[in-house]
Amino acid sequence: MKNSKLLLMAGVAAALMVAGWVYAQPAGGNLLEGFRTVEVSSVSDAIEQLYGTQNYMPQDMRPLFKTKFAGPAVTVYMKKEENKEGGAAIQGMITALDTAPAGSVYVMVLEDGLKYGGVGGLMGTTLKYRGVAGAIVDGSIRDLPQLQRLQFPIYSRGVSPGTTVNHYRCVGYNILVTCAGVKINPGDIITADEDGVVVVPKEKAAEILKRAQELDFTEHATYPFIEQVKSLAEAVKKFGRI
Repeated sequence: MKNSKLLLMAGVAAALMVAGWVYAQPAGGNLLEGFRTVEVSSVSDAIEQLYGTQNYMPQDMRPLFKTKFAGPAVTVYMKKEENKEGGAAIQGMITALDTAPAGSVYVMVLEDGLKYGGVGGLMGTTLKYRGVAGAIVDGSIRDLPQLQRLQFPIYSRGVSPGTTVNHYRCVGYNILVTCAGVKINPGDIITADEDGVVVVPKEKAAEILKRAQELDFTEHATYPFIEQVKSLAEAVKKFGRI
């Protein structure tokens, strides 16, 4: 009982930290709203141009259905470990679910997790009705009929009927994780659309958004020019972007 109370208190504190970050954004939520509207490919290009790094996840991280969202990360790390403890071994994951703030993005990393459904119907329902923006699972998901019925935005690297219960232990939440090869700190902005998933370091978010919006504007201004002149070379000469 004492350990459960400590886990819940830690979860509440971590949730308040993420929620506080959300509400500390510029008036009107301009920063997060900007990432919700700018194209993910422009965010990816902005990070690479500014810092020379690639902060996007690989091509097998795909959405269950077409979606677009952005929000600060709530992270969970699940270690592959056979046990007979049932839900007790994954209590930290449950706490992270039950304290995830509205507007956040739930990020679960399953060690060697393609054979197991890390998020299913019960977890997806919890996240949906907590107002969580979406989820990213470095592993598989399950209970697709319920997730599709909910229309809860979720990305994963596969689908599997397997359960994590008795096969995994939650060893930490709201900690630094590496998800599909990309490092994510709690509160980093996860931005996702049909092109994929990009991680925006929270301390660089404003600069990245500014550059991504510039790239977005240039690209969308280039489309009608190409339609008129029917030449990519002329478009590159005029707008300097490809």
